[in-house]
Amino acid sequence: MARFDRLRELVDRLHPSGLLYSTYEHRLVAELDRNRLPRHVAVLADGNRRWARANAPDESLVTGYRAGADKLMHFVEWCDEIGIPVVTLWVLSTDNFSRNSAEELRPLLAVIEKMVSDMAATRRWRVHPVGALDLLPAESAQRIKAAARTTDDLSGMMINVAVSYGGRHELRDAVRSLLAEHAQSGTSIEELAETLEIEHIAEHLYTRGQPDPDLIIRTSGEQRLSGFLMWQSAHSEFYFCEALWPDFRKVDFIRALRSYGQRERRFGR
Repeated sequence: MARFDRLRELVDRLHPSGLLYSTYEHRLVAELDRNRLPRHVAVLADGNRRWARANAPDESLVTGYRAGADKLMHFVEWCDEIGIPVVTLWVLSTDNFSRNSAEELRPLLAVIEKMVSDMAATRRWRVHPVGALDLLPAESAQRIKAAARTTDDLSGMMINVAVSYGGRHELRDAVRSLLAEHAQSGTSIEELAETLEIEHIAEHLYTRGQPDPDLIIRTSGEQRLSGFLMWQSAHSEFYFCEALWPDFRKVDFIRALRSYGQRERRFGR
């Protein structure tokens, strides 16, 4: 299927309208200031279900999930081509577990498992699942972790796959990990309260050791973070796009990078 999609994309690009679009795309890439690119791009790939209802009304919503996963594969390719070191993809929220039944989540989890496996199989990128994976069905969590482990020896772009992710869950887990660490070393609560610094909490986040996201992109016209990377996004730049995620194009991504490069980052100053 992926091979067919690439063949179709090549044919589309050879069409006169495709050639014109490709030329425009290459011009935008050439105009990017390489000294002002983000080190870490995070994306809320929103709108897959709405896309399915609009484009495949007679099919199940899994059609939208698959289209969204295919676009995520393209997205990480774009990031790699441009030279973004770290990418975070939010593919499943902890809120989904309260809003959706296990039967509704099963096909989405199957799509996510396949996407993680496909990313790992390229042997190009490090895949790092982040989230409350204990909320997932045990078999799903095991498959995702196993696929990611096969990339531990790689040194390419880091892809954080935020699955079963919630910002409040991340902060809860960070505090739990911090308290457990200090309890093992015999630190009292009073001593911890006196010595606790911001960086101590950061060291226990899912993304510890990584740069915070410089640019966060959300599609589908929604203009909120919904708890995404609550701690890490304190000084992030945001870019909101009207397109539903499966319709998000490379030119949309380049425009987001161009917008980012034109901003004066103050980091709260």
